Amino acid sequence: MRAWSDATPPPLGDPATLEELRRAVGADSVAADAVAGGEAAALPATPGDPGTLPGDPSLPAGAHRHGDTVHLEAHAHPHVTAPDDGRPVIGIVGGGPVGLSLGVALAAAGWQVGAVASRDPARRERFRRLVPGARAFGEPAAVLDECHLAIIAVPDDAIAAVAARMHLYSGQALVHTSGLHGTEVLVEARAAGTSCGSFHPLVAFADVDRAVAALRGATVAIEGDEDLLDVLAEMAQSIGALPVRLPPGSKPAYHAAAVLAAGGLVALLDVVAEVAALAGLDEAGTLAVYGPLAAQALGNARALGIAPALTGPAVRGDAGTLEAHLGALERGAPAVLETYRALVRRQVAIAEARRALAPESAARLRADLADRG
Repeated sequence: MRAWSDATPPPLGDPATLEELRRAVGADSVAADAVAGGEAAALPATPGDPGTLPGDPSLPAGAHRHGDTVHLEAHAHPHVTAPDDGRPVIGIVGGGPVGLSLGVALAAAGWQVGAVASRDPARRERFRRLVPGARAFGEPAAVLDECHLAIIAVPDDAIAAVAARMHLYSGQALVHTSGLHGTEVLVEARAAGTSCGSFHPLVAFADVDRAVAALRGATVAIEGDEDLLDVLAEMAQSIGALPVRLPPGSKPAYHAAAVLAAGGLVALLDVVAEVAALAGLDEAGTLAVYGPLAAQALGNARALGIAPALTGPAVRGDAGTLEAHLGALERGAPAVLETYRALVRRQVAIAEARRALAPESAARLRADLADRG
């Protein structure tokens, strides 16, 4: 990659290198949704906070209105000094788990993280403590004076509002970490000579230390302007992740699958714990008893394929076992009946599709699973 110039937009490398990237989400990590941790859309300025930009919040800096149209004008970057390695200086908007984890990981990988913006003073201070050298601001637009590439790491619904308050300098880039949105959500921040993209690590950001460790070997979905993609790929690879380009228009489905793989798995574990309580197990006991079984099922699916990994009464056509389960749940945990029925119906469909279950056995199981309430 050629050096990131602080005067003109750089050529960021040969797009042919992107042919090395996988075109579909890999199955080598437990997919997870990135939770940004509560940054607000408006991110109001903190009085007295260094770097807060005054002015009319209804218009981005450097914009002017003509009738009902707001025009963004290109303006030169204030010449942030580029590191000797030619990488862009990074700025992060959002001091929650995603922004902090990326800041820590990128800094550890040798990237210069120049600034963070967060409405929360405690988050700003923690970021500065864990990412030495980063300046902290209360207003998102302030990071643009400190970086070449800004990362918006706030909740999905807040991204557009945050971007609307940021006006990129010519030659600058803006990236968000949403698994749902494309680059169109950043349109209000664009100006001439700028680049936009997205960088979504498929990691559960419940804890910063665990998230930073989990980035190694994780998948990062990238998209955006062609002149930015090699930089995003290098960012992912430098923190030990695998960059993957998604097909256009696929992000909602990609994100829904991630939500099911992470939050869906946690919800299923909660159901398991509720049922296991009928057998006298608390949460810790449930995870100790059933956690290894769940891990084995995942390992079998990765080694053999999803359908061949399926075991249990649905594969055997064991209607008596199914009826006993339903009876126990009706008596002791009626709230989980709907979930149990839905999951076993899916198991029956898988078993039937792989020809492990005769059609008449599948029909009987479906009849038993019918809600008679």
